Amino acid sequence: MTLPVLTSPLLDLPGIRHAFFTRQGGVSAGIYAGLNVGRGSSDEPADVAENRRRAAAHFGLEVQALSTCYQIHSATALTADQGWGDERPQGDAVVTGVPDLICGALAADCAPILLADPEARIVASAHAGWKGALSGIAEATVARMAQMGAAPERIVAVVGPCIGPASYEVGEEFEARFLEVSPDHRAFFQPGKALDKRQFDLPGFVLSRLKSAGVGNCDWIGRDTCAEPDHFYSNRRAFQRGEPDFGRLLSAICLAP
Repeated sequence: MTLPVLTSPLLDLPGIRHAFFTRQGGVSAGIYAGLNVGRGSSDEPADVAENRRRAAAHFGLEVQALSTCYQIHSATALTADQGWGDERPQGDAVVTGVPDLICGALAADCAPILLADPEARIVASAHAGWKGALSGIAEATVARMAQMGAAPERIVAVVGPCIGPASYEVGEEFEARFLEVSPDHRAFFQPGKALDKRQFDLPGFVLSRLKSAGVGNCDWIGRDTCAEPDHFYSNRRAFQRGEPDFGRLLSAICLAP
């Protein structure tokens, strides 16, 4: 079957295939209804496996080609020389120069990033929650791509569906963590509804880190996971609703042969 996906014109490049999957088109039920690919969720393992199979099939590939990490909110970018399948090494980015190997990032409010240097034929996916973004996952991914022959100024990067600034209310102590690193980070916080609250711009912050790493062209796809329950899973929305768990979305990229 054909899954509904989002794509970005920036990644419409020769020899590159990508997809920002929504929650639509899967077999999971209940609070996970749809295309939950999160093996760390409490969803039925068989349903998650089928959803992952469908995602890989969207690229015309077997599920063994789908390579995703056991994500730990780190700045660890890993290289994949073959499909990981059921393996889940700890880290938060997958980089490859191997055709027909799908680099995937899971998210449910955190920012997924898809990156490509079409000339060097290097692609990557990264998972950037606020911790990973602050500690440097974007920079680490670009650096790992450069080690493999990519040039940062040629890299195109797109931040996929994630929690948007209007949905991401945080406390003053959260803002303080960022200001301890750099006072320039104040630009990504706006006043909240209460005096001690702020609205954090996660996609804007991730884009700034990509640019600081030398990425020549980057953008956010502009979709807020928390605000669109029919299309996306959301950790924050699940917490607000008192739900015990949530599904995970997949963003993926691969090189054509």
